[in-house]
Amino acid sequence: MSLYEAAARALKEWPAPDADQERLRLAYGDHLAAHPDGMWKSCRDGHITASALVVDPAGGRVLLTLHKKLRMWLQMGGHCEPQDTTLAGAALREATEESGIEGLTLLPAGPARLDRHRTPCAWHLDVQYAALAPGGAVTAISDESLDLRWFAYDEVAAVADESVVRLVDRTRTLLRG
Repeated sequence: MSLYEAAARALKEWPAPDADQERLRLAYGDHLAAHPDGMWKSCRDGHITASALVVDPAGGRVLLTLHKKLRMWLQMGGHCEPQDTTLAGAALREATEESGIEGLTLLPAGPARLDRHRTPCAWHLDVQYAALAPGGAVTAISDESLDLRWFAYDEVAAVADESVVRLVDRTRTLLRG
């Protein structure tokens, strides 16, 4: 199965948590149906991206990266690459590369949420996951980042935009079960 097929299937099967997320889920499916290249950065009408919020539930904190190009505190993530076979795998790869943390694991419920936003290259149709950091995780700043920092859940709203705050809130809901 190709990444395109795996993404279309994952989005089709994902149980959106609310009406707004359901609208986005359907829009992502429509985008893929209209754009055979919709998984790739080369699709100028927008493309699917994958990200993961790195969480330390025991410490009540999340790891954010100060993105070098956008100069914003964000979750780890980015464009899909040819070696990716699933969106979950792409999100985990990005989180590992950008955090430097080995042994991250995604929450098993699938995507935490979806977020569509404009970037300098095109619209990003981001599929957002949550990744659990192992105890004693050691971070390393990647070349895509100006900084990497842990923030308590209640500190995120002061440093990040609303999309990151919504991702943190949704992740906390998923963690509570």
